[in-house]
Amino acid sequence: MGTRFLRHFFEPRTVAVVGASEKAHSIGGLVIRNLDDAGFGGSVWAVNPKGYATVFGHPCVSHIRDLPETPDLAVVASPPHTLPKVIGQLGRVGVKAALVLSAGSHLDDAQAGHDSIRDRMLAAARESGIRVLGPECMGLIVPGRKLNASYASQPVKAGKVAYLGQSGMLGNAMIDWAAGRGIGFSHLITVGDSVDVMLPDLLDYINQYAPTQAILLHLERIQDALHFMTALRDASRHRLVLAIKSGRTPESDLSNLPPTPGIANRDVVFDAAFSRAGVVRVNDSDELFDALMTLSQMKPLKGDRLAIVSNGLGPAMLAIDKLISAGGRLAAFSEKTHDALCAGDFDMSKPGENPVDLGGNATPETFVEALEIVAADPGVDAVLVVHAPTRLAPSKETAEALIDSRRRFRRNLLTSWMGLEGALDARHACSVAGIPTYVSPEKAVKAFMHMVDYQRVQALLQETPPSLPFATTSDIRAECRELIQQAKAEGRDSLSHSETARVLEAYGIPVAPGRYVQTPEEGAAAAARFDCPMALKVVHEGNCVPFRYRRHPHKLSAGLLQDLVTPEQVAEGVAQLGDKVREKFPDTDIREFCLQPMQRGKHSLQVCAGITRDPVFGPIIVFGIGGYKVNVLADRQVALPPLNMTLAADVVGRTHAARLIREHSSDPERDLDRLCELLVKLSQMASDLLELRGLELNPLLLNRDGVIAVDFAMDLGSPARFAIMPYPEELREWVTLKNGMEVEVRPIRAEDAPLITSFHTQLSEESIRFRYFHNKSDLTQRDLSILSHINYDRQMAFIAEHQKTDGSKEMLGVVRVWNDPDNIRTEFSIIVRDDMKGQGLGSLLMNKMIAYCKSVGTLEMIGKIMVDNHPMRALMKHLGFRCRYNMEEQVVDAVLRLNEPQSEWQRHRLESLPD
Repeated sequence: MGTRFLRHFFEPRTVAVVGASEKAHSIGGLVIRNLDDAGFGGSVWAVNPKGYATVFGHPCVSHIRDLPETPDLAVVASPPHTLPKVIGQLGRVGVKAALVLSAGSHLDDAQAGHDSIRDRMLAAARESGIRVLGPECMGLIVPGRKLNASYASQPVKAGKVAYLGQSGMLGNAMIDWAAGRGIGFSHLITVGDSVDVMLPDLLDYINQYAPTQAILLHLERIQDALHFMTALRDASRHRLVLAIKSGRTPESDLSNLPPTPGIANRDVVFDAAFSRAGVVRVNDSDELFDALMTLSQMKPLKGDRLAIVSNGLGPAMLAIDKLISAGGRLAAFSEKTHDALCAGDFDMSKPGENPVDLGGNATPETFVEALEIVAADPGVDAVLVVHAPTRLAPSKETAEALIDSRRRFRRNLLTSWMGLEGALDARHACSVAGIPTYVSPEKAVKAFMHMVDYQRVQALLQETPPSLPFATTSDIRAECRELIQQAKAEGRDSLSHSETARVLEAYGIPVAPGRYVQTPEEGAAAAARFDCPMALKVVHEGNCVPFRYRRHPHKLSAGLLQDLVTPEQVAEGVAQLGDKVREKFPDTDIREFCLQPMQRGKHSLQVCAGITRDPVFGPIIVFGIGGYKVNVLADRQVALPPLNMTLAADVVGRTHAARLIREHSSDPERDLDRLCELLVKLSQMASDLLELRGLELNPLLLNRDGVIAVDFAMDLGSPARFAIMPYPEELREWVTLKNGMEVEVRPIRAEDAPLITSFHTQLSEESIRFRYFHNKSDLTQRDLSILSHINYDRQMAFIAEHQKTDGSKEMLGVVRVWNDPDNIRTEFSIIVRDDMKGQGLGSLLMNKMIAYCKSVGTLEMIGKIMVDNHPMRALMKHLGFRCRYNMEEQVVDAVLRLNEPQSEWQRHRLESLPD
């Protein structure tokens, strides 16, 4: 439902508290006291049927209809069974936002002939369009507006951090943790088990309207992965986002969702989702604040090389152990740094090396001198100071020396003041001075690695990848879809081995050559065509299902015979395997027998790759070490499609397989690229074949000749819903311009960054000014990322592309839209290359976009045009836009109605000013 009417939660002028009294246990009464304590300047009313005259000095009425005026926000703390009725009454008097604090164990219980309380609440809300946050939430706090509509136990100081959570009690604890660290909040909201307003809605609102530098996110569950990922990716492009999730282990996961085939612990899928969204994940609340301090106070890193300066080798060793185990690197000093350290008056146990041990006789001045040398080394990305208090270097005096000299240090500085009494003052001084400080070396290193991780995920979010290695055609997609439909028509929920082989070959994934037979006689005839040892596999319903593992993985090879040499042995093998299946599984149909040449030699590495489907995030790409005699779950990395070569390289690089390749391959880059190409093809397959539920390629052999799939299985299900919308291939079309030029009009993709760069250099200053409203001579890497990495769930961009005689391609024009989260309005922009004007390209692109926006249900298209852009104004008039002069912004607003509202809330939202 997006952000409609959410401003009524965060900017209310009047508040009504339903169910408030002065009783000690009254949640509503506590809300009124918190509103008063926060200094809320608007009107506050209480609603209670017992007829109180006032509640804590505020007027009280007996019924919602008796309120003196319609409040902007209603806080509901009435008994759970009354909630549907209360929501209905609030909606009928025109309230736009209801905050429901009530909780109970029977909210989901459905009585005979009645829906559950939760369902009836949502139905009542939708009648009027009122937004409902809750039930079971703590409330919301906006310190900057002196609004505390919650049952929080203590006041919250203002700041620039937004906390969005799902647990009210954890929100209360978060307030206390933050108070102890001096952290303030711009917004603090918990949604509880909300029926309407969800975390993605709040993320959208905070991202669009709040002056927030960082967002702290607590998750217990996700209901709509597409909405969640869209909001999260948008937010992390503009703000630091840190996430903590409970339910990481199967024992603490209360979602009751089915398992994800091929993945032992679904928590790795959340890791992949956070990484894809550019979000840093932390493990606990202390780590959350440590990471917040580090990421908000440190400058961006260039790498993961850490130098350590300490007045003792023992503490430094603790930091090194943590650094290496977390995947970081100890910086190697340059010769210049080595010589400078050796020449200094330092008592070092490892002269000139990292860590720099200054010894117990180090003074504050010694620390400053050593830090200046180390921080000047170009091979150092950050420096950690580990200090234990001594008589010569008390903690506070040493901290003050570092603070006074910090401008002389050219690298990010982290500090760990070990101890309790004297170290408290040092840590406080560093915190006030904006230098990250931690209670132990291990915590400091962990915080540093959060910074490394943040740089990695942000780079993945904004990097423009190389060209895709493979693109499907409509013929390929049609052939594979026909195989799937044929199988479903026959009542099968999986493809046979031979059918799966055809799909893989269509997508450019080599498979081991094989013959498929039904009888011993056919087996003998097929064997006569091979002049090498053969393997024979029986294919039945049980082993056509991917990721079906037993307790003893080596038994997966029970339906396989190897090193068969003669046709007679093959015929005997067909009979033997068939009898074995019929004896053990009498109700299982044998589909076929697969005969393949043995795949050995060439120093092959066995890997496993495939597609599985998560109940929350949909299709997932998996990759890791493979084979039948290993625990295939031990090294499995996962990623959310769609993938490009850069994202695939990140997945492959995190596996043991990549380390083996780098260690033993004669050409590591070639082999790693082959694996990345494979994952991109699997991603394309998942995007094209929506009814593909699972695909396992195991083993895949990687050797000097390439990658070849030896065994594989594919099953089918209902059409998939993706967490990140894949590339919309169906929107591509080819047209002929007035000058006879053949042009493809298609959605933009991340790999088009070079085309955008070249296109921009061919635009005149006037065209650039008309598009960007100022002169923009060059596009930065961030510009290219934003223009090419679009989220198809809310954005669309169509480019016109022409293939030149030399085979290269050029971009002729582009039209873009940005939808609001409610899909009510979309804002467009369009630009055509100067030498292509007059060919009808602008009209062609605009009509393409208008048709697309109509098809996805957008109500209105708007655009802003400079007053002197007469050709664009003429085009808008020709297309039927209403144009009016915007005196405030001194531009022309062009507006086109695309669809009529289909519900009351859409009409309200369309007629209201932007929230």
